[in-house]
Amino acid sequence: MSKYTTGEIAKLCGVSVRTVQYYDSRGILIPSELSDGGRRLYSEDDLEKLRVICFLRETGIPLGGIGKLFCEEHPEKVISILLDQQEQELREELSETQKKLRLVETIKRQLKDIPNFSVGAIGDIAEIMKQKSKLTKMRIFMILAAIPISILQWVAIILWITQGLWWLFALWVCLDIPYAIWISVYYFSHVAYICPQCHNVFRPRFKEAFWAYHTPKMRRLTCPECKSRGLCVEVYEEKENNTNG
Repeated sequence: MSKYTTGEIAKLCGVSVRTVQYYDSRGILIPSELSDGGRRLYSEDDLEKLRVICFLRETGIPLGGIGKLFCEEHPEKVISILLDQQEQELREELSETQKKLRLVETIKRQLKDIPNFSVGAIGDIAEIMKQKSKLTKMRIFMILAAIPISILQWVAIILWITQGLWWLFALWVCLDIPYAIWISVYYFSHVAYICPQCHNVFRPRFKEAFWAYHTPKMRRLTCPECKSRGLCVEVYEEKENNTNG
């Protein structure tokens, strides 16, 4: 049966010699025997045990927990469950990787049909995809924040029509105007726009952005860099990250 020195077993498991020595001092990985010269020698079983220890460390289990695990009567049952979880995580990662691969293949096929597709446009696509989830979360927050104001509006209108309580509608107006100003400032301080001509990412003036024609994903603006005017793609960007003010 093969015997391994501290350096050899450390190299086989991708850890440092000091790590192996530390596991020995903690009583987690004790060498099977000592050579005549006092060198630690590890067996095949020790090698497999170290591999299990390294795996358990990767799953986030502290060394104290690993030591207690090996003291159990049937530690292999717990390890088997951990292995099942690790397998599931790897399969999910593989599935996600395959989705990304299919996306890349699709984009590559599309690029062949676009003779003037620029590197800058690819960068725009990457930026949009990276910020898409943040932009979606911000819009959901805005919708949820608007629900109380909307409820008050309809209640006020109904009570004004049915019972003549006009003051509730006046109260809604007093609340709605500052809310509309706040939500607009909040929105435009968290978005920027990509110019389709020069690919500059910029934040327009509030007045221009507020009154500009727009779709859910684009807004007709003038780029401060190349001065071209057209539909610019909206992306999420914190105010402090923007350099075009």
